[in-house]
Amino acid sequence: MNKKQKHLQDTETRILQAAEKEFFEKGYAGARTASIAEAADVTHAMLHYYFRTKDKLFERIVSEKINMLGDILLRAIGDDDQPLEDRIRQGIERHFDFISANRDLPRFIVNEVLSRPEHTEMMKQFSLHIVNNLLNSLQCEIDENAAKGRCRQVNAKMLLIDIVSLNAFPFMAAPIVSGAIGDSYGDYETFLAIRKKENVETILRKLKIH
Repeated sequence: MNKKQKHLQDTETRILQAAEKEFFEKGYAGARTASIAEAADVTHAMLHYYFRTKDKLFERIVSEKINMLGDILLRAIGDDDQPLEDRIRQGIERHFDFISANRDLPRFIVNEVLSRPEHTEMMKQFSLHIVNNLLNSLQCEIDENAAKGRCRQVNAKMLLIDIVSLNAFPFMAAPIVSGAIGDSYGDYETFLAIRKKENVETILRKLKIH
């Protein structure tokens, strides 16, 4: 990569980082491209040169997060070289860790879907191929293991919803959860570590893998 290409890449990275912070904190409606440009230390014209419109920038942020999440799940659960139990465990743990590293993401997505329904279709299209690829292979494997008495017969779609719901809730409702647990776990990070283990065990109990 030459110096010009590196400079262009660095500029794009700064814009994306600033845009992610702006969108996550203020939502699509409240986000301002002028604020993003200022935070990225570029001119407003330069921002539009890279991404043209606020919509294009928003779509890039959302698509990258969904693709990252999909890659995490596919790498874990879709790895046929490991037993199903290990892959489910890794999938839950990695999904939880991803949300922990992007704690504003669940609330951001829910808020955008509720306030701007037109974004629902966009997010659906970004995630559809990932979800379908994952669920089709997972359902086949669950069916095979259930037929051999190795696990319960469960619906892969419902299983994925269970995983997402259990992992996302502690972050979506962080103020409520923090208030509810009080000093029971010492601090919130300790609670999250315990919660991650609980989520894994809850899902594995549902599957009754043995």
